[in-house]
Amino acid sequence: MGSHLAESPTAGGRTHLDHPLQNTNDTNRDRAFESLRRQFPNWQAVRDADPGAIVAAIRTAGLANQKGPRIQQVLKDISAERGSLDLGFLQDLPLEEARAWLMKFKGVGPKTAAIVLLFSLSRPAFPVDTHIYRVTGRIGLRPEKMTVEEAHFLLEKIFPPEAYYAAHLNIIRLGREICAARKPACQAALCADFAIMQRILRLNQVYNEIVFPILFLKKGGEMDAVQPS
Repeated sequence: MGSHLAESPTAGGRTHLDHPLQNTNDTNRDRAFESLRRQFPNWQAVRDADPGAIVAAIRTAGLANQKGPRIQQVLKDISAERGSLDLGFLQDLPLEEARAWLMKFKGVGPKTAAIVLLFSLSRPAFPVDTHIYRVTGRIGLRPEKMTVEEAHFLLEKIFPPEAYYAAHLNIIRLGREICAARKPACQAALCADFAIMQRILRLNQVYNEIVFPILFLKKGGEMDAVQPS
């Protein structure tokens, strides 16, 4: 994973920065990041820049006077510990060790750690942002009073790892376009489809974990035991 300020989150680098910018409007966050990319060629340059230049570059994100120093401090902390800004070593650690390493830095919570793991390192982690938290609560994929931190681990159990990437992006789109915080379009056909999906998930869980924890399939005249899917 390089330290270039890559446009694609999967190309590396971007998620070193995202954590101070995530508690803001999506559009303003993206504008701030693009402004930073235009002004600095790589993360080393961001780390070593005059603090005022970073603040100016991300001003559209809001609270730039707080977020600018946080960005630089995380970059400095990583460099001090690892000697570079390359996080590729996290691909070789057990998943929970990699998650814990990321979360030890000030300002890095479960969401930011999961974003780095999933989008920059292709590790099976499921980030829960405000849209995902709202949508999954409304359609019953998580308990109503569950915290956003707890939702990360629950949703990682509900979705198969190979679906994390698509599920994350598609639920965010659902939250932005239909299941909005205000005036959600609950009668939209897509919401009906999600309600059906919710029932299927629950029925599948009951079937696999309660009714038949071990399924017997007839094969070649014999009954072979298989683990539930």
